[in-house]
Amino acid sequence: MRGSPIQAVVLTGAEIDQIAGLLSLRESTPFVLYATPASHAAVAANAMFGAMSSMARRAVNPGERFTLAGGIEATLFMVPGKLPLYLEGEAPELDTESPSNVGIELQREGAKMVFVPGTATVTEQMRERFAGADVVLFDGTLFTDDEMIRTGTGQKTGRRMGHIQIDGENGSLRTLTGLPARRIFIHINNTNPILVDGSAERRKVESAGWQIAEDGMEIVL
Repeated sequence: MRGSPIQAVVLTGAEIDQIAGLLSLRESTPFVLYATPASHAAVAANAMFGAMSSMARRAVNPGERFTLAGGIEATLFMVPGKLPLYLEGEAPELDTESPSNVGIELQREGAKMVFVPGTATVTEQMRERFAGADVVLFDGTLFTDDEMIRTGTGQKTGRRMGHIQIDGENGSLRTLTGLPARRIFIHINNTNPILVDGSAERRKVESAGWQIAEDGMEIVL
């Protein structure tokens, strides 16, 4: 990609699907990569990213505020998850807060958005942060924990992948009930029936006040 207008990229983790897209910017105009030290270390360990001479790297610790283009103030915060798949050991820890897995809070001129594309559960600290936001973009990967197994598209549960399911007693639909913020499900797997217009699952989330992210969607704060 040449002549890119992208000035900065913020990583919320170092899974393959989070970092592979950086390679498409290898011939772009200069940009800054913001990430936790743990995510920077994972990127630096792969020799392919050494070809990205246009990418400056800035490490940001969770809780540290930094400023992006346009005067947008950003803060990373840890959320429950796991190490990237390729860094797991034989007995990976699940549902633990780690700088390898973070959400991001963005603020500008009194408006606030919180972005959490992947989390294994919802903590009370997360609920408190969401309560002060205008918009929450939240992990909508799977409707049920065993969805990929039932549909024959995978052999792992959502929890094993570090994702909370939408439905069920411990799902995000129930644990995030009552939030005043505009709520939008993102990072939705193609097995998730909420993507199907008119499905019972889509009606369920929409009746609970959630929106479904779609290509070209614009959010004005």
